[in-house]
Amino acid sequence: MQPSMFNVQVPLPERNEVFLMNTLSDAQLLVSTDVTGLLERIKRGEETFGPDERETVESLVENGFIVDSRDDEQHALDQFFTNMREDTEQLRVTILTTLQCNFACDYCFQGDHGDYNKFAAKMTLEQARGVARWIEKRLDEVKPEKFVMTFFGGEPLLNVPVMYYLAERAHEMCEERGVRQLINIITNGLLLTPEIVDRLAPYGLNGIKITLDGDRDTHNRMRPLRGKQGTFDRIIENVKRVADKVPITIGGNFDESSVDSYPDLLDFLKEQEFADKISKINFKPIIRAPAPSTPKGMIPLMAVSGEGKPLNGTCMTSAGAGSVGSSVCDSCHFVDEKMAYLRDETRKRGFPTPDGVHMGPCEIHRLNAHTIGPDGSLYACPGFTGDAKESTGHIDGRQEAWRQAAAERFERLLSPHKEECGDCSYVPVCGGGCSVAAHTEAGDMHAPSCHKGAFESAVAGLAQRTAASLECVV
Repeated sequence: MQPSMFNVQVPLPERNEVFLMNTLSDAQLLVSTDVTGLLERIKRGEETFGPDERETVESLVENGFIVDSRDDEQHALDQFFTNMREDTEQLRVTILTTLQCNFACDYCFQGDHGDYNKFAAKMTLEQARGVARWIEKRLDEVKPEKFVMTFFGGEPLLNVPVMYYLAERAHEMCEERGVRQLINIITNGLLLTPEIVDRLAPYGLNGIKITLDGDRDTHNRMRPLRGKQGTFDRIIENVKRVADKVPITIGGNFDESSVDSYPDLLDFLKEQEFADKISKINFKPIIRAPAPSTPKGMIPLMAVSGEGKPLNGTCMTSAGAGSVGSSVCDSCHFVDEKMAYLRDETRKRGFPTPDGVHMGPCEIHRLNAHTIGPDGSLYACPGFTGDAKESTGHIDGRQEAWRQAAAERFERLLSPHKEECGDCSYVPVCGGGCSVAAHTEAGDMHAPSCHKGAFESAVAGLAQRTAASLECVV
C-alpha cells in the first residue's frame, strides 16, 4: 500500500486544509492536514491505523489516492490510455472543406498571402461524396453512439455547398443507424450568417467557434484582410445575428505583442447583448516555428464543445517573440504565466473557460478521431494538415509507402506516456503535451512538450475556486 504517484496537493493555510487531487481518477477532496499526514505515514510504510483512520484510508483507496503497488498503478495508467484510445462511444471527424482563407493573418501558414489561395486545395462535391462513403464505412465499423463532425479550414465557410452536403448526407446515415449527429464549425466569422445557421440547425448544429485576437485594434492588426482592412466589427455584428440560434465559443491566438489587449476584449464582450450566449472563452498561444524551413505557424484545433474532460482545449506551446533561432524555453514561462492570467481574467468577467488542468490527452491519441483534408487525405490531427507528408492515409484506401510510414510514426503516439515524463503526476491530463508543438518547435513529434508549471498553477487555481465554492454553499 502506498500513495498514488498521481496525487497532487495544494495547501490552503487560510482554511487549515489541503486540496487533494488525483489526476488519474479525477477525484478531488478538501481534507484536513491530518489526512496528508496519514498519506506521509503510508509512504514511509506504516500500516497500523486507528478505527477512524482506517475509515479514512478506505475512502482514500476508493478515490485512487492510495494504491496497492506501483506496478498496479502503472497497469491502471496503461488501461486508462487503452480505453481512451479504443473508445467507440464517439466517432469524431474534422473536415477541412478548403485550405483557402479570406484573412491574411501573419502567423498562419494558410490565408490570403501572395498567390497561396490561387493554388490552395478546395474540396469538390465529388470529393465530398467520397468523404461521405468513408464516413458511412466508419459508422458501420465503429458503431458509435454519437457522430461529431467539425468543419474547419482554411476558412470552411468559403465552401458552403460541401458543408451542406456532408451535414445532410451524414445526418441521413446517422438516422438510419440510430446515431446522434453533432456539427461544430471553426470559422473566422466574417462570412457567418443566420441563413447558414438555420440551414445546418436541423442536422445537429452544436456550436460555432470564432476567433478574436484581442481588442478591436489588436485583432484588426493580427487578423486583417489582404488589403489590411479590419475585420473585428463585421465579425461582432455577425455574432449578434446568430447568438440566439447556436452556442458560440470565442477563441483567440496570442503572442507577446497582443496578449495585454485581451482584458479589453473581455470587457467589450461583457458589455455585448450576446454575452450570456457565449458558451466558452479560451485563448491559446501561437506556435512559432524556430527556423525558416518550418511553416510560419500552425494553429491547433480547439474543441468547440464537448462533454467530460476537454480534448485539446489548449495547446501549451511557445508563444514568445517567435524569432528565428529562439529555443522553446525562451518563452515557456511567458506561456505558463499568460495562460493562467487570461483564464483568471476570463473568469473575473463571469465567462466559462477551461480549468487549465484537464487539457488532454488530445484526439491525436484516439483511434476513432480523424481529420480529412480537402483532397481526401487523412491526418491524425488538424495541426498537421499544413504538411502533406504527414498524411496517414486516404479516404479511398490507396496504399502508398510514404503515407504508411507517416501512419507508423503516429501509431507511436497512441500510447502518449513518454519515458521522459517518468512518474510525473500530470501524465493522465497531459500525455506528454502537444505533439504539434513538439513537431513544430523541436522537430520531433514524439518529444515531450512539457509545461508542468502551467498545470501546477492551474491546480492551485482549481483548489482556490473549490474552496470558495464551498464557502458560498455554507
